[in-house]
Amino acid sequence: MNKVAVVTGGGSGIGQSAAFELQKSGFTVYIVGRREEELKKTIKMSDINDPKIIAFPADITNSNEVKSLFNKIKNDFGRIDVLFNNAGMGAPRVPIEELKEEDWRKTVDVNLTGSFLCAQQAVKLMKEQNPKGGRIINNGSISAHSPRPDTIAYTATKHAITGLTKSLALDGRNFDITCSQIDIGNADTAIGSRFKSGVPQANGEMMVEPVFESIDCGKAVAYIANLPKGTNILNITIMASNMPFVGRG
Repeated sequence: MNKVAVVTGGGSGIGQSAAFELQKSGFTVYIVGRREEELKKTIKMSDINDPKIIAFPADITNSNEVKSLFNKIKNDFGRIDVLFNNAGMGAPRVPIEELKEEDWRKTVDVNLTGSFLCAQQAVKLMKEQNPKGGRIINNGSISAHSPRPDTIAYTATKHAITGLTKSLALDGRNFDITCSQIDIGNADTAIGSRFKSGVPQANGEMMVEPVFESIDCGKAVAYIANLPKGTNILNITIMASNMPFVGRG
């Protein structure tokens, strides 16, 4: 039986690393994102031809496009085994009174609503398929535990992802659907490059912070994805060993 996974935000960074590691462990992987050219680059970068990585350009904040994605998966394979809700974004780092409502709403739409819409369609298919069940993995953040200065929109959505994870884990229990959350700190991606040049600290200082390879995030996702049905990791934190998280603030 084919194992099928979906990775949102699969054209770069952590999503790309996860797609490669899932493919290596035997999954056919649908990578989803708005930039089709980035998705195609990811496919070309893979050194494995079977199972395949399949590009599906879509905006995860659009419910119709999300439904089209899962309809295609159902038509192609009849099932989904893993959803990695990875797509996300940050808002401008400004004091709360300067944050534009449109930036707040955009962050909520991508980080929270998009994850909900994908989870909703994944759960629907996981309940219908035979054998039923599957696994959802949500990309949380260190910010799901402790914020950085002037990140109210991003931090609020990542705290909300924790609620989404726990609700999915509870509501999926009777249908063999598990849900995990991977909280990542300082992965060395294009978005995370700012850590190497210095980021604001709670005491007002700027500090260069250590980073770690994003491929390690991908390996963690693949490990969770390949757990036996009766085992789940509800929460996992993966981070640069010496980043200032413990004791932050």
